[in-house]
Amino acid sequence: MIKLSNATLSDLPASILRPSYERTQLTAGIVHIGLGNFHRAHQSWYLHRLMQQGEALDWGIVGAGVRAYDENQRLKLKEQDYMTTLIELDPTKTFAEVVGSMIDYIPIVEGNAPLIAQMADPAIRIVAMTVTEGGYYLNPVTKGFDPSHDDIKHDVDQPDTPCTAFGAIVAALKIRRDAGHAPFTCLSCDNLQGNGAILKQTIVSLAQLSDAALAQWIEANCTFPNSMVDCIVPATGPHELDLVRELGIDDMVPVSHENFRQWVIEDDFCAGRPDWDKVGATLTKDVHDHEKMKLRLLNGGHQLIANAGEVLGIESISGAISNDLIRGFLQKTVREEIAPHVMPVGDMTPDSYLELIIGRFANFKIVDTTRRVAFDGSSRHPGFVLPSIRDGLLSNHSVSGLALAEATWARMCEGTREDGSVIEANDPYWGDLQPQAQKAREMPGAWLEMTHIYGDLKDAAPFADEFEKWLRLIWSEGMETALKVYSEG
Repeated sequence: MIKLSNATLSDLPASILRPSYERTQLTAGIVHIGLGNFHRAHQSWYLHRLMQQGEALDWGIVGAGVRAYDENQRLKLKEQDYMTTLIELDPTKTFAEVVGSMIDYIPIVEGNAPLIAQMADPAIRIVAMTVTEGGYYLNPVTKGFDPSHDDIKHDVDQPDTPCTAFGAIVAALKIRRDAGHAPFTCLSCDNLQGNGAILKQTIVSLAQLSDAALAQWIEANCTFPNSMVDCIVPATGPHELDLVRELGIDDMVPVSHENFRQWVIEDDFCAGRPDWDKVGATLTKDVHDHEKMKLRLLNGGHQLIANAGEVLGIESISGAISNDLIRGFLQKTVREEIAPHVMPVGDMTPDSYLELIIGRFANFKIVDTTRRVAFDGSSRHPGFVLPSIRDGLLSNHSVSGLALAEATWARMCEGTREDGSVIEANDPYWGDLQPQAQKAREMPGAWLEMTHIYGDLKDAAPFADEFEKWLRLIWSEGMETALKVYSEG
């Protein structure tokens, strides 16, 4: 095998695409916080493709993280000059490409001084992030900023040595303001509707708690474009490591992904941007309809099939969507209860988008697990499923299938599958969810008493009554019976 590095690029097998640009000539323009698989398969790839055309060579990505566990990833990437092998998994073929748009990775240290210094450099014009849907310190019901978290209190008390990415951004912007430098654009790449507005709320609210004048400067000068990102990217495990070795490459952190990408970005960048639109990204004035369709149908649909699949002991998403009852559950719920509240985008209707995502879910080459997709339901259900329930209640549409989806999540959080095997903790708040789910086995309404998730939905009879009916049926006759009863109407 050939160890991936700048020096060995020309030695890679001829079938592997690799950077055609001189990587040592790249200069930094972007700091990206959260160097997980998704970023390296998505945003990093778009920039790499632009560099392949000889453009954006002053927009190199500097990776960053704020947690101790990020250091291990940094060291692995450093050993291979920050490059990643991307393996595209199409049902009919496999395609691989080495992406080289990342040029450095900031050391992770307590207080985040190196990260703050890098973002304070005027050469950095965009600070982007993928920190997961639950990472923005939001109240899950009001969606407002929640200043009560210990991390936020730390950053307010010690703004020069913050522990969060947002505290580091505020500290860097303070340095830039005081030095008379221009601000940078803050770009969220997480699956949140209005992610730019949410990021702005978190940054400005945090700054307000320690420096009101700085908060005002940030609000007046920085931009926070909304964006919608889409690509199914499984976690890297033994299977993915075997795939890259079969290609003859020694890459410690390869990434596999489906044969589909989409990036829709609000064109609002205070310090310029790469021409991502030249390589397939969509720059627009309004991201809302794109993101609503994707978050409600794809991300919401993912929760429907992953929770049911986990309870039934189906390990993969492709296996779950191949199950007739789970696929029927998804199709009926989307068509009757989600799609009525989603507008078409161009010539893409909700029905055609549903068929698109079913085909994507069925890609058996993507070894995406129900466990990974079901992770962090306490953030994903409020973000992807509950908004459709609220829309349905407001318009007097049925919410029966969506109530079944919530009952399925409650059943999963009880912690066992129907074959008796244990579902290990799979949520940052599993310690709160599991006791409530166990209590709900006898008293279904107990699950909806988690008002930090459901708010007033526990008192909305059309939803609460259906939820209780479905959870009782799941426990008495099983998941398959409940799915069959729903699908048959």
